[in-house]
Amino acid sequence: MKNTSTEQIAAIVEAQRAFYATGVTRDIKFRKQQLRIFQSALQKWQKPLCDALWTDLHKSYEEAFMTEIGLVFGEIKDALEHVGRWARRRKVATPVTGMPSSSYIIREPLGCTLIISPWNYPVQLLLSPLVGAIAAGCTAVLKPSPYVPNVSEVLEKMIAEAFVEDYIAVVQGNRDVNTALLEHRYDLVFFTGSPALGKIVMASQAKFLTPLVLELGGKSPCIVDKDADLRIAARRIAWGKCLNSGQTCIAPDYLFLHEDIKDAFVEEFKKELAALYPEGTQNARHFVHIVHDRAFARLKGYLADGTVVAGGHCDPQTRWFEPTLLDGVSPDAPVMQEEIFGPIFPIMTFRSRDEVVSFVTSREKPLAFYYFGNKADAWDVLGRTTSGGACINDVIMHIANSHIPFGGVGNSGMGSYHSERSFLAFSHERSVLVTPTNIDLQFRYMPYKLFTIVKKMLA
Repeated sequence: MKNTSTEQIAAIVEAQRAFYATGVTRDIKFRKQQLRIFQSALQKWQKPLCDALWTDLHKSYEEAFMTEIGLVFGEIKDALEHVGRWARRRKVATPVTGMPSSSYIIREPLGCTLIISPWNYPVQLLLSPLVGAIAAGCTAVLKPSPYVPNVSEVLEKMIAEAFVEDYIAVVQGNRDVNTALLEHRYDLVFFTGSPALGKIVMASQAKFLTPLVLELGGKSPCIVDKDADLRIAARRIAWGKCLNSGQTCIAPDYLFLHEDIKDAFVEEFKKELAALYPEGTQNARHFVHIVHDRAFARLKGYLADGTVVAGGHCDPQTRWFEPTLLDGVSPDAPVMQEEIFGPIFPIMTFRSRDEVVSFVTSREKPLAFYYFGNKADAWDVLGRTTSGGACINDVIMHIANSHIPFGGVGNSGMGSYHSERSFLAFSHERSVLVTPTNIDLQFRYMPYKLFTIVKKMLA
């Protein structure tokens, strides 16, 4: 894939600043029109996008629609229905000391934005933020991942056909292009990727004091307590780890099993995995392959960090990697230090929930936290830990609910989005005080003759 030149990048950013300055994107009718154009474009291009996802990731049409395109359709529909209300001026209370003024909040677009997406969900993680940008009234430079070249090419064609480049444009290329992009000032940068790259983005924009939304990742623990329904737990966890072949930022990263149920859970996991893939995963249409050779080699290296008790087979030619349980893993092993981003499950055990809390809180804050067991115990553990999001007796599914925020905390990110929060991520809430001129109360003026009364009101 050809890199977009530094000159082209500079021209696009300058053109989008000029376009935003015209004020046309502030009009709610314009935003709705562009959302409808976006909706039609996605409908037209969904088959080429799905075909490209199959080529780059071996992702089936069903999984591509459910985890990528369908979620974007949902975001567009929600924005079309509610953007008028989201953008409406709000009157809020004014304290007695502010009388007779009136107070308002207006939500205005931040301006020219940059959206950088990763390769694992290359459609969803580029286009879902774009819905927020359009709804909020911003322009957007889009940077898809070079690791999924076919998807990125289709995305570029779709965007170029649907929108003028001065409004929304796609920039292509490797990390050198990212570096060139980040030399410019934006009114918001929305980045999805690894914590290591998130730090680079943050450092690059610090000189501009650019606001950021960083959707990162980390090692999301999956706890299975002794009173969990093992069959249900094994089924849902196996599904969550196999989805996109574990190449999901909120995939359950490692298993924390109560000692009493460890062996029973391992057997249930094997059964449920076999039920999901009766013919195995190697030639399964609904099993995604590893994105590139470097990621495949990294995953294969993790197998030396423990004892394989299930799976462990792989094929470097097709980059198929079998779902694998890895027992006897040390907390200091590489597989327990880095986000796995693949279908490997290291197993650790615990005796009491205090051990779980101590272990999780001693590490970086994860993007997701999963607990299987009694709900009261789950709330207890959640109350003593933190994460971007969490599920009790489930995995992954919190991302599908647009009524709750999706985002990280600490090392797993900052800011959140989905539905109205996407709109807010690309907006500035501006405070406005309106004061009449026919009344001019004297208490605020020197020499503060009414200070005693004011003090009583404030104290």
